[in-house]
Amino acid sequence: MLLERLQKALRFYFITDDGAPDLPPVEQVRIAIAAGATVIQYRNKAFSARFLQEVTAIRDICKCNAVPFLVNDNILLAKALGADGVHLGQDDDDPALARDILGPQAAVGLSVSSVSELEKSDLSPCDYIGAGPVFDTRTKADAKAAIGLAGLEVLIKSSLRPVVAIGGIDPANAKACFIRGAAGVAVISALTRAENPLQIALKLSSACGCQPRTSLASPWQDEFVLIDKLIKHTPTGPYLKIGPGDDACLLEAVTNPVITTDTQREGVHFRFDWQTPAEVGEKAVEITFSDLAASYAVPVALFVNLALPAYISDNTVAALYKGINKALEKYGAALGGGNISAADQLSLDLFAVGRGHDAVFPARSGALPGYGLYCTGPLGLARAGLESLLRNDPAFKSLIAKFKFPSARFDAARILAQNNVGCVIDISDGLAGDARHIAAASGLSIEFDLSGCVLDPGLISFCKKYHLKPEKMVLSGGEDYELLFACPPEIFDHVKNALPEAYPVGRCLDFQGTHLVNLPAGVASFQHGKR
Repeated sequence: MLLERLQKALRFYFITDDGAPDLPPVEQVRIAIAAGATVIQYRNKAFSARFLQEVTAIRDICKCNAVPFLVNDNILLAKALGADGVHLGQDDDDPALARDILGPQAAVGLSVSSVSELEKSDLSPCDYIGAGPVFDTRTKADAKAAIGLAGLEVLIKSSLRPVVAIGGIDPANAKACFIRGAAGVAVISALTRAENPLQIALKLSSACGCQPRTSLASPWQDEFVLIDKLIKHTPTGPYLKIGPGDDACLLEAVTNPVITTDTQREGVHFRFDWQTPAEVGEKAVEITFSDLAASYAVPVALFVNLALPAYISDNTVAALYKGINKALEKYGAALGGGNISAADQLSLDLFAVGRGHDAVFPARSGALPGYGLYCTGPLGLARAGLESLLRNDPAFKSLIAKFKFPSARFDAARILAQNNVGCVIDISDGLAGDARHIAAASGLSIEFDLSGCVLDPGLISFCKKYHLKPEKMVLSGGEDYELLFACPPEIFDHVKNALPEAYPVGRCLDFQGTHLVNLPAGVASFQHGKR
């Protein structure tokens, strides 16, 4: 989990209480999140299969409201639920095992009650520690002696990780923990066993400097109600005669129709801890339309099929469509329709229609020996941005932005079309992967020459920090969505005059027995969702 996000999440840390006599854990979580809780930990020492419905419901509530969801002790349960992390005690599994199983993006916490425990603990796999009990607590019968505010302060000063104070925390003493330097306070019984849990939760939220939520998002329920909401305000465009709401869409006659599809799947192509739903929707349109740009087609209409898991709320879907509509309006294209169905995993299947160029349709098979191979802009930036996110390193903001906010290169496509360039592909699979597509379709070999490639300063800094070769990132990085094209060198001279940022990356040769003749060892095509 990115440090900046983790610091915010730890502020009001609520832990479920399976022993609360009058307040079930699901209701505890609803109250805590409504009051402003910033992270939820599911704790149930007697967990068994009969609690699966309970913990799944809690996970779904957390996801609907963008609140990190952690599991106490049980690493495999955290993995199975797709939790955001796990919290471990001194007698539980090794934090290193949790890191290996849950991956680098998960939050891993460890309980510590003394400096000696802190010193003997390997904190390298951990993101934060839970220190306490600070005060006497009634939640755990086997709780250790309270360390007090002085003991908490000692642990905070001794720890290289953010510290969450736990044990006996209530609205009256929470601020004192923050004054001592705590990153957050963990609350259980003060809320779960209160006469008025919501009132106490709101007081705790105030003590933590958090804000209550105006409303609590719930999982989507009714397909038809959701569709009615989504189609009220959708872009129409000049070609749409009958759009969303009917069994089919009616478009005005589209000359040279160009069709393309794409799929975006949560956990493979995007993650909501990296991007907002609106950003995911906008990016999905841009990368689908990138295929139209590479085909010299003007976007006309888009169709979106949504597969929605139970934890997705109406608000999340509305935000997805806000991003989709923003991109459609940018290009003057219509939302033609789509479908919604229940699923185990969120995915968007997009189907785009474009109006093709009157004179030329560029194809991968359009290259010839003697042609040069060229690119319309810098490469490797999106891959470096993805790696920054995977490494929990927010320092490379410009690279992360390249991954999150691609833009279809219709501007470059118009220039290529004006010069009758007949071989184009958008770079989604990396330079090496997409050059191979051209070589295979054209029946020739490609020799790379990156001497004319201008490396982005941010990419150079990233590679220097992580001991990577920028050239390898250029060749194997994906999702840049620049255009790769082949044409005679004299044609490129004309393109270069109108598109100064274009540059050569190689040349086309008669087939040499392999399609890429000088690909460095270890360079492979970009695989979406894999490193």
